[in-house]
Amino acid sequence: MSKQRTIIATEKAPAALGPYSQAVKVGGTVYLSGQIPLDAKTMQLIEGDITAQTTQVFNNLAAVADAAGGTLNDAVKVNISLTDLNDFARVNDVMKQFFQEPYPARACVQVAALPRGAAVEIEVILEL
Repeated sequence: MSKQRTIIATEKAPAALGPYSQAVKVGGTVYLSGQIPLDAKTMQLIEGDITAQTTQVFNNLAAVADAAGGTLNDAVKVNISLTDLNDFARVNDVMKQFFQEPYPARACVQVAALPRGAAVEIEVILEL
């Protein structure tokens, strides 16, 4: 028998830009869709460098985690996509502000491009 899927949505994070949900919960696992540095109210990419963009992304993810009944410290896996791997260290510095040890598993890759010209996109899996 398949487990029930619960769709997670909050106005405190940007609405989906396509045919997907902000997050889906199955059992105690929550799969957060990738977030880019959009302002939830204006749906516009924020101004600023990679530090500002990454901070916005983690704020968006934290809002979705909260709507799911958790926090980013419930994260077991984080996937980060950057358009420039030279930003790796600065993204790590921001990540440390949003997570406590022990840190989740993580992957970080460089990609050719991201939606809306963003420099970073991050997706998270939570275990509640």
